[in-house]
Amino acid sequence: MPPKLLIQLVRFGWTTLWRIMMSKLAPRDTSGAYIRPESEFRSQSVSAAPGRYRLFVGLGCPWAHRTLVTRALKGLEDIISVSIVIPSPENGGWILEKPELGCTTLADLYRRAKPGYQGRSTVPVLWDCETNTIVNNESSEIIIILNSAFNEFAKHPELDLYPEALQPEIDSWNEKIYHAVNNGVYRCGFAQTQAAYETACRELFTMLDTIDETLSTRRYLCGDTLTLADVRLFTTLFRFDVVYYSLFKCSIRRIQDYDHLSVYLNDFYQLPGVAETCDLESVKRDYYGNLFPLNPGGIIPLSAQNL
Repeated sequence: MPPKLLIQLVRFGWTTLWRIMMSKLAPRDTSGAYIRPESEFRSQSVSAAPGRYRLFVGLGCPWAHRTLVTRALKGLEDIISVSIVIPSPENGGWILEKPELGCTTLADLYRRAKPGYQGRSTVPVLWDCETNTIVNNESSEIIIILNSAFNEFAKHPELDLYPEALQPEIDSWNEKIYHAVNNGVYRCGFAQTQAAYETACRELFTMLDTIDETLSTRRYLCGDTLTLADVRLFTTLFRFDVVYYSLFKCSIRRIQDYDHLSVYLNDFYQLPGVAETCDLESVKRDYYGNLFPLNPGGIIPLSAQNL
């Protein structure tokens, strides 16, 4: 073991730097609990036309993944194009895989939409190529837009992922799952006190237990009908065992340990077009390789296919 004084000095220095980095990565309240900032571009008005709109997404991001899944389920691949952004640990933000619109970073794109913009530059982004601006950067609203606004051009217009009759039930599931699961895994991983972590972790697994029990008698959250509530849950479950279980300390159980959630996850993955939106290697690279405060060594775990 290193000498006691060295341990104390390193611990003090690392803890101080960790808190500084975490304050930028994950804003907290006075209890040390993670507070997710609100999205700022919230228009839901689009003039649907082939080629007019583009999605900017990061393949590792669960919020962006929602939009890719919805786009695939509705059959909008030929109508709405996609640009990929990649997290840069050196720059502390997203960079465009290929420069577009005179932009090399996502922050550049935000400033192109709103000169002087100083806020967070996040994915997904629904971009209007005609007016050169951001329509919306809130994933929960973008998937509603994708579900209904482009039906005249969709390959699967008959698929309504947000049917009016089920909207109260969908909204109820979304509210509970967002707090405890979608954002809950981040509340675990980004917690800055033991108490905040334990609260988030208990809420997470209580809700996963509830969902697992619900799925014992139905295929989807709202019965036999696939909805946006399932889309929003799927992208978190897809990342859970590989990333959240270990890196975010969501370590009470894996999804594969649940009788019904594991079947549900596999069933959803096999829906037409969904597997093509899933890139587990990008997920691992983006989380383990770029969240420096949680994984200072940047070591990315191997999968079976790496052997």
